[in-house]
Amino acid sequence: MAKSRSIDQSLDVKTNDQYKALLHEIQFAEKEIASTEDKILELMVDADTRASEVKAAQAELKAEAAEIEEEKEQAHQRTAEDEKLLAEWRGKRDQLRAGIDADLLRHYERVAKFRGTGISEVRDHKCMACQVMLRPQTYNEVRSGQQTVYCDSCQRVLYLNPADELVDQKPTVHHPRRHHPKIDAPQAWYYRAEYGEAGEVYLCLTNAGTQASRRVYEIHTGRMIGDILIREGDYRLAFPEEITGAIRLNGDWPEEELEAWGTEVPMVVLDSLYADLEAARYEMSARAAKHEAPAAVPSEQAAS
Repeated sequence: MAKSRSIDQSLDVKTNDQYKALLHEIQFAEKEIASTEDKILELMVDADTRASEVKAAQAELKAEAAEIEEEKEQAHQRTAEDEKLLAEWRGKRDQLRAGIDADLLRHYERVAKFRGTGISEVRDHKCMACQVMLRPQTYNEVRSGQQTVYCDSCQRVLYLNPADELVDQKPTVHHPRRHHPKIDAPQAWYYRAEYGEAGEVYLCLTNAGTQASRRVYEIHTGRMIGDILIREGDYRLAFPEEITGAIRLNGDWPEEELEAWGTEVPMVVLDSLYADLEAARYEMSARAAKHEAPAAVPSEQAAS
């Protein structure tokens, strides 16, 4: 438009200077037109490129969406299959659990919670889970299969596969010198082989100020029997009937920790007490063999 106007104005020029000025203006307008046309071409080419890219991206998105839908469908099918299989196994488990003694099932679940599994194979007179040798009586009970037998060390339910049974070998066991608890310690643990209907138990006697407390725990499960009993005086004077004939064990846990246990002793504590009990029994049998002391030492002197 500027070029056309300049051409029209050239008809009215009267001097060479005016004519040259108009020619210069026409040349400038032509350059502007050429530049604008180049930009239009570039935009057109860029638009074509962008359109191709958009089409390619749309095709790729469509393919990915189809792949995702296929994977989702496969995942739904797999989930449905897994849920069906899980329901079947849960049904089988419930049927099996229904035929198991409730106390045995609770014991198994408690041990499995702390140890990862509640059962262990017996092989060559040994619990394969904790690697502790079984007493001959315990081994024979497992071998007979007539009753449920627990490992005295780890409390797992024991079973025997006759095909894997090895020839009996008498193990060589090293018994390190046992540490003896202090007789005047403010807390004392004892083992009693007979405690009414409860059978084998651990006793925890603790002094607190002018009073003494007594806790009783079943040796295998660690469950507290009855309530905490509190009497006036030192525990030796407050509970003399509990100490007589009992085996003194190593053990000292703060009162707040005892409270935190609630009604069940942790497995790690049961393991510690049982290991010390076995060491005390070995020590007592060794003394009896050397005629240094009777096999059963009553009261405070027992394995202390």
